[in-house]
Amino acid sequence: MADSSTPVTSRRSSQPVPSEKRAGTAQSLPFWHYLVAAVLGAANTLSFAPTPHDGWLELVIFVLFFAWLTRTSGWKGAALTGWAFGFGNFVTGVWWLYVSMHDYGGMAAPLAAAAVALFSMYLAIYPALAGVVWSLCAGRARYDDNEDDNGFSAAVPADEPRFVPTWHGAFAFASAWALGEWLRGLVFTGFPWLANGYAQVDGPLAGFGSVAGVYGVGWVLGLVAALLVHGFYSFRHGAVSGTSMGARLAPAIVAVLLVTSGMLLSLVEWTTPANAPLTVRLLQGNVKQEMKFEQEGVDQSLALYRKLITEKPADLIVTPETALPILAAQVPPDLALALRNFSDTTNSSILFGAIGVTASEGRVTGYTNSLFGITPNQRDVYRYDKHHLVPFGEFVPTGFHWFVALMGIPISDLGRGSPVQKSFFVHNQPIAVDICYEDIFGEEIAQTIHEQEAPAGILVNSTNLAWFGNTIALDQHLQMARMRSIETGRPMLRSTNTGTTAVIATNGAVVARLPVYTVGSLDATVQGTSGRTPYVRSGNITVILVSLLLLAFGFAFAPGRNGRNKPDDNGSKKS
Repeated sequence: MADSSTPVTSRRSSQPVPSEKRAGTAQSLPFWHYLVAAVLGAANTLSFAPTPHDGWLELVIFVLFFAWLTRTSGWKGAALTGWAFGFGNFVTGVWWLYVSMHDYGGMAAPLAAAAVALFSMYLAIYPALAGVVWSLCAGRARYDDNEDDNGFSAAVPADEPRFVPTWHGAFAFASAWALGEWLRGLVFTGFPWLANGYAQVDGPLAGFGSVAGVYGVGWVLGLVAALLVHGFYSFRHGAVSGTSMGARLAPAIVAVLLVTSGMLLSLVEWTTPANAPLTVRLLQGNVKQEMKFEQEGVDQSLALYRKLITEKPADLIVTPETALPILAAQVPPDLALALRNFSDTTNSSILFGAIGVTASEGRVTGYTNSLFGITPNQRDVYRYDKHHLVPFGEFVPTGFHWFVALMGIPISDLGRGSPVQKSFFVHNQPIAVDICYEDIFGEEIAQTIHEQEAPAGILVNSTNLAWFGNTIALDQHLQMARMRSIETGRPMLRSTNTGTTAVIATNGAVVARLPVYTVGSLDATVQGTSGRTPYVRSGNITVILVSLLLLAFGFAFAPGRNGRNKPDDNGSKKS
């Protein structure tokens, strides 16, 4: 080991390396380093719907991002790089929240824009956290004038990446990134929108969704990207230290095998057809959001959905969320009778959205966002109450009433349904229903199927989405629903107010879809399934445990943990 008084040099140059470079502090990285990271994050938004780049673009971006991350030399630089990437991704990927707050909520434009920016800054904390964890668990191997723990020699210039890509670093990056996304989907009720696994629905890694869910797909994505970067540097520099060709090619070979495995897993059918196929009609009313709860809008909705529901029979007819924007107990008698008679005479089951009431001792104690089901020739009415409520939409978080007051939206705290609720039966086919953005929480849907007494064979999502206008939010939401079908091996039926009403196959493919901002019904025949995918059996526990174990191993045994190749505060190596 070099003595601490000896300046570190490169064999390509006799000039000593400046101390600020040798120290590799976060402050030594120029501003444009973080700007590039933010641009990469913004570009990653193009990986998601509606742009048709599938998952290959995302894989390229993650390769570039991980290569960029290796330029950092400590946890501060890694945190800022991850934060910049995340901010670029979120501010360009969830800008549609501005439409909700400004166009429909009446919030002043500057305040709405600031709210989107602040929210994106918060979301970026999670990739920043992933960068910190990766930095601490990837080891401290660096290029210098002596051979390091990975066999790289000083023939590498001094301005090369401070962190040498290693196997430890690749697994640490995949694990840290997956845990960061999982936490983002959990903390403060969770917001897993733009989890990176979603962009792989049409990509090469989609098959891992049925095994480990969307976060597992993101884990494999991070590992493949890091291994490709590792393979590049191994092939480029390995010959100098006499590393064998097999060892130099190994990271790239493993990356290719993972991609191939993802493609092959997409061909595996984890579930089997069960019960007779159902004819379904998914309704789309296209009721304007700004008038939905005004009397004129209520009258229009009641008349419209009476017509849409009763114009044609089907085994199952589904309306959007709160299609009847009134209390279910206040549905006009003539409408209730018309729906009951239609169901009985045509053998059609009906799921309609309305506002539910909770009561105790004869007194109203609260309200719920609910779906109600009418079954032919049965007097009992099925009810599903939404469990995962939307912050600032269906309840006001503590301390944020001042924020809600800035919008012209009357928001009350709705009641929550149970996490797992019973299936709705259409003939002998059990169906699991959810409302609005509940279908972006794959672990909750998997839990429902796993714990239901009669596990559902078909998934139904009833949603509004008019709050977000004709923006990318509609296609992003559809993309997430497609991942739910992959994870569970079940077809998904979506009935929406303004779009995107669709039928999704068990492999995540969109079988049929209505155009946005149109009134109509989508007719299809759907085959339910039975059986459990590995993800339904284990949920997120697989990716969480694997990630934690790998990070613990990396923190304890990664290169440089014993003190070698670590610069001290003065930028010199410890001997």
